[in-house]
Amino acid sequence: MPANWTKRIIGIVIVSAIAALLAWFAWPRPLAVDLATVARGPLEVTADDDGRTNVRHIYTVSAPVGGKVLRISHPMGMKGSSLHVGDQVTANETVVALMQPTPPSFIDVRSRDQLEAEVIAADASIQQQAAEIRRLEAALDFARTEFQRAQALARTQTISTQAFDKARFEVASNEAALASAKAQLDFRRNMRTSLAARLIDPSNVAAPTDPACCVRVLAPASGRILKIVQDNETVVPPGAPLVDIGDPNDLEIVCDLLSTDAVQIKVGAPVRIDGWGGPAVRGKVVRVDPAGFLKVSALGIEEQRVRVTIDFVDPPELWSRLGHDYRVIVRVTIWSADDVLTVPVSALFRKGEDWALFAVEDGRVRLTSVKIGHRNNRMAEVLEGLAAGRQVVLHPSDKISDGVRVAQR
Repeated sequence: MPANWTKRIIGIVIVSAIAALLAWFAWPRPLAVDLATVARGPLEVTADDDGRTNVRHIYTVSAPVGGKVLRISHPMGMKGSSLHVGDQVTANETVVALMQPTPPSFIDVRSRDQLEAEVIAADASIQQQAAEIRRLEAALDFARTEFQRAQALARTQTISTQAFDKARFEVASNEAALASAKAQLDFRRNMRTSLAARLIDPSNVAAPTDPACCVRVLAPASGRILKIVQDNETVVPPGAPLVDIGDPNDLEIVCDLLSTDAVQIKVGAPVRIDGWGGPAVRGKVVRVDPAGFLKVSALGIEEQRVRVTIDFVDPPELWSRLGHDYRVIVRVTIWSADDVLTVPVSALFRKGEDWALFAVEDGRVRLTSVKIGHRNNRMAEVLEGLAAGRQVVLHPSDKISDGVRVAQR
């Protein structure tokens, strides 16, 4: 074979190889996608939200009178009377707070001078009244002496009846005047004491050491200390809250659900409780409030919420580590079925007013319209348009269109 033919054959082979290589690189390859298989199974639709545990019956102990409440979490002057959160208390036995009288307030200079002047005037008034009493005592002694003389003259009938009655009247009149003067003296002395008491400075008042001077506030119910509202020693008005008492084993769960979810919830609906640090436990709805309220979310969105109350169904041994005001996640069942055709929600997208997805057929995707029923945040019920066993594309990107070849990622 001539040498030029050999060169031509080699050139043709090289060109063919290069063309084949370029065609291989240019040939469209299947897109790598995530696939899921449509299957029948159970489906549950829930309303999920945060909730908090709540002791059913909380007793808030308030100050019965205004005064100074002693520090509750420190010894309160009696043996064994130091309280802390979590301590056990007994109804009508455990002292939860001690209250002392309020110290007197400070007095400004002008008020002090006025009070001191009033005290001096009260002393002078007392002295004046004491002198008046001595005058009345002397008058009474004289009247009694005159009455004794009149009695002696009356026995000898040497005094008129009018003079005798006048002598007796003078005795009675002076006795009444003396009694009135003594009462007036007591009144002025008490007024002077009252004025002097208003001069007492709070820095000169010693704390009472006799427990009988204090008000002992007893626990109204048996349970545990849930919260010490007023821990430090301070002056409180009547009715100020001091301590919260309740039974940590008597728990319920309260959650604020969207009103659009609450209207679908029935009393007795099952609830799954998780997200609290332990295993999931079961509960049930016992009350859906008939009135909603406005609540602003963390994103600043105004939402109408409805309070839903949930009781535990599982025994306390499974949730005994929960306490008052703990955070939990509740999943209230709105609808459930045991055997429905389901597809992942991540495969669905909107096509106009309908739902659609990309189903895989012979290695290529086909745009398929479907009719969707109930759905949760993971799965949706397929009513029409798809059969069990078909594969669908999850999270379809904008590179996927009808007829594109795909392969499992």
